[in-house]
Formats: sequence, C-alpha cells, structure tokens
Amino acid sequence: MDMLHALALALLQGLTEFLPVSSSAHLILLPLLVDWPDQGLMFDVAVHVGTLIAVVSYFAKDLWVMARDWSLSVLRRRTVGDSAMAWFIIVATIPTGLAGLTVKAMLGDSLRSVLVIAVANLLFAGLLWWSDRSGARQRELTQMRLRDALMIGCAQAFALIPGASRSGVTMTMALMLGFTRQAAARFSFLLAVPIIVLAGLLLGRDALSTADAVHWPSLLTGIAVSAACAFAVIHLFLRLVERTGMLPFVLYRVALGVVLLWLFL
Repeated sequence: MDMLHALALALLQGLTEFLPVSSSAHLILLPLLVDWPDQGLMFDVAVHVGTLIAVVSYFAKDLWVMARDWSLSVLRRRTVGDSAMAWFIIVATIPTGLAGLTVKAMLGDSLRSVLVIAVANLLFAGLLWWSDRSGARQRELTQMRLRDALMIGCAQAFALIPGASRSGVTMTMALMLGFTRQAAARFSFLLAVPIIVLAGLLLGRDALSTADAVHWPSLLTGIAVSAACAFAVIHLFLRLVERTGMLPFVLYRVALGVVLLWLFL
C-alpha cells in the first residue's frame, strides 16, 4: 500500500463516516473503481480509530458528563443529570450489536457488491428525503424517551447493508420521530462512539488472525488524516445542517446509485 492509496482512503473515511452517505460503501467502491488492491483489515482498523478519535475529541465534555452521571445513576439507582442520555445510547446500540453478529454469521461478506450498494443508496436516500420533508422537526434531545432510542437503534441495524449509511438511517428515524435536524445529527454522532468501538474490535480481531505485515507509515497516516477530516466534518455538519437540510446528500446518493446501476448493468 503506497502513501497516495493510504491518503485517499483516509480522506474518504473521514469525509463520509459521519455524513449520511455511507462510508463503508465508499471504501468498498474506490479500490474497485481504480483497481487498487484491497487495503487490508489493519488499515480499516486504523481509519476507524481515526474517526473514533475525532468524535470522542469533539464531544469529550458531553461524553465525560454522561459517563460520570451514568456511573452515579447505577450506584444510586435513579436518574442523575445526563445519565438518561447514556442509557439511551446503550439501548440504541444493542439492536445493532445483535444484528451484526447474526448477519455476519449468516451472510458473511455476501452483501459487499456494487448492486447492493447501488440499490441501498437509492432506497435509503428516498427515505432520508421523505423524513426530512415530512418530519415535524420540533423535538430536542432533552425530549427523547426510551422508545425513541430503541427505534433509532433498530433503524441503525440497517447500516449493516453497505450503502445504507449508519448516520443516514439513524438521522432518518430521528427525523421521522419529530426531532430537529441538529438533534438527529447530534444523537447519531454520539451513537457512533460505541458502534465504532465494536466495529474496531471486530476488525482488529480479524486483522490479528490474518497476521499480515504492518506498514506503520500507512497506518499512522490513516489515523491522523481520517481523524482531522472527520473532526472538521462533524463541526461543519452540525453548524450547517439546519440551513442546508438533507437534500444535498439525497441528491448525491441518488446520483451515485444511478451511476453504479449503470456500471453494474
């Protein structure tokens, strides 16, 4: 893997991990379209570590308060401060974890195809557009309930389909439930922390089992570039999403899906 290869994939991961456009689909497609060799599991782990660093850094204060209040709520057996939000994130993570284990055991990598990515982009782009247009967009995160977290968590399980987009499906469900665009995005980004950790652990276990040689310059480049890019994306998206809405991402995904179908067919 040369440095140009590493830089391009790290930029792609950082740009797409938190936008509603599916980072996994882009990481599958780019090597296929430019005829690059597979980057290997260790590099996938590295760029996941980079995006994890970005989201934890950006929400460091919020995550610290939630972790502290959650610990106190367990000890005191009652709600403390922001402990409810921590419980919501835990509850929303469970469906994805269970679905991930089931899908991997039953289907393996059979979903990683251009046709699946194309159809998923078109389908979930339509749902994102509909939820953004029809949602009430009035509720804030302080108004979230356990049922909301569970429904968003169940929607997140669809992100196991390449092209569906984890951020996209969670924001779609949150918008359907009446949350504002910024609230939907914020909860989606916070929900990314346990998901990226779980995905990184799973990829790391598989990478260690392959015993591939480690090219440290590529891995360190992947971590640094994906972290810096993802941090900037989170900041800009939260600032601009109420003004731009989801239409730019919907149009991009529709165009991508159409192009991929044309290439596939």
